[in-house]
Amino acid sequence: MSLTEEILSQLPGDILGGLRRTDSILTSLRANNAPIPNVVKESPENLDSVEFDVIICGGTLGILIGCALAVRGLRVALLERGILRGREQEWNISRKELEVFRELDLLTAAELTKTIVTEYNPARVSFQEGTEVWVEDVLNIGVDPIYLLETLKTRFLNVGGKLFENTPFSDIVIHPNGVIVNNQFTGKLLLDAMGNLSPISQQARQGKKPDALCLVVGTCAKGFPENNSGDLLLSFTALENQCQYFWEAFPAKDGRTTYLFTYMDADPQRLSLETLFDEYLRLLPEYQGVEINELNFQRALFGFFPSYRQSPLQTLWNRIVPVGDSSGNQSPLSFGGFGAMVRHLQRLTLGIEEALKTDQLSAQSLAILQPYQPSLSVTWLFQKAMSVGVNQKIDPHQINALLSAVFAQMQQLGTPVLKPFLQDIVQFTALTQTLLKTGLSHPLLVAKIIPQVGLLSLMDWMLHYVNLSVYTGLFSLTPMLELLVNNLPAEKQYYWHRLIDQWKFGSGRDYDE
Repeated sequence: MSLTEEILSQLPGDILGGLRRTDSILTSLRANNAPIPNVVKESPENLDSVEFDVIICGGTLGILIGCALAVRGLRVALLERGILRGREQEWNISRKELEVFRELDLLTAAELTKTIVTEYNPARVSFQEGTEVWVEDVLNIGVDPIYLLETLKTRFLNVGGKLFENTPFSDIVIHPNGVIVNNQFTGKLLLDAMGNLSPISQQARQGKKPDALCLVVGTCAKGFPENNSGDLLLSFTALENQCQYFWEAFPAKDGRTTYLFTYMDADPQRLSLETLFDEYLRLLPEYQGVEINELNFQRALFGFFPSYRQSPLQTLWNRIVPVGDSSGNQSPLSFGGFGAMVRHLQRLTLGIEEALKTDQLSAQSLAILQPYQPSLSVTWLFQKAMSVGVNQKIDPHQINALLSAVFAQMQQLGTPVLKPFLQDIVQFTALTQTLLKTGLSHPLLVAKIIPQVGLLSLMDWMLHYVNLSVYTGLFSLTPMLELLVNNLPAEKQYYWHRLIDQWKFGSGRDYDE
């Protein structure tokens, strides 16, 4: 019996079975042999009546936007395949990002305070025999998902939202005047919040294989030495199994959580989650300075997160909008969609409300709710630089050396450069300053990256980099434009508001320290 089997079999629930079932899904995704779902159909006939303004499928993150829309007076139905309940493990986020729950009137000040169950400072970024950077107030807040979702559920129901638990999505038929879901629920618009394996998203992508994967394993355990700091991004090993291993750790309400994650392509030869868990347990004692037999494991965590270059996903159909992980609206460096959902929550809430009020529900009109964002697309080169091809030969220390050099320059440039990047937000000025300083300080190291990432990837990145500068310039014009837009008809305002949002988020200017 392996150490992974031994430890996971001791935890409540069929954790080992769950890990192997997830690995089976991952294997199928890599082999690209899963059948393409056919859950979206269209009909030329009008529905007799439409009961809801919005139907949301997928409750874990869907309750966030569902509650926000219901608070604003929309008729919302939320379908969840099981019981709507948060997981045990905290969601980490920065405090300022949580303000949106107050701005949208989803939580009271007291409820927001109670949602936060852990807080730590400082957090570390460190690479093998290289730079060590410490930052404050970045992803240092632990939110209790159980309390958060239960509180939002209560708020949702109190303002008239309808929750249908134990109601898995099966199919949707799009009619000229609405949609019908599961041959039962009728609405004007469907929001797909079913995650990165959503059958609607899979049908829209027509079986396209992911361009990249992030694999994550970890545990929450007691028995670690006292430590009130965290790790955001840490590497202490060279390439192993054609993977660069990265670690994350932070205090939790019932122990300390430690993650091991790595980036890769979707080649079938890549290691499995169970193998990565073996690696995690092998390296954990060295990472945390504690023997495995001294730890009391509370729970195990694992998952994989596919990323597609064509993201955010723009729906092919009228009256459907993908949100959260279904849309791919987070960078390939991220895992888990809570932070991305919170970041875009107000933008999506106001945009969806405006689309419904002005009847802008065609595929073309809804596509601009999930627009191209250069700030998101430029991160693909970073993902390539932090991974290596399955048969590619590079210096085993090259990725650590590059990241060490880059973060050293970011540290010199200071908090305005460092903090947004660590929260998955790329801005033109900060990126340009970092690239120039790193290129001038380490020209040979930067030159080695070109064959690693490939010339085509570099040329593609240049296009997004130029667009990042264009969007930054366009967003600077918005104060003048907004005065003009407010005098336009409501239908035209919808398009201009979405365009301004696109420039704002596409340039990373939604971030404000």
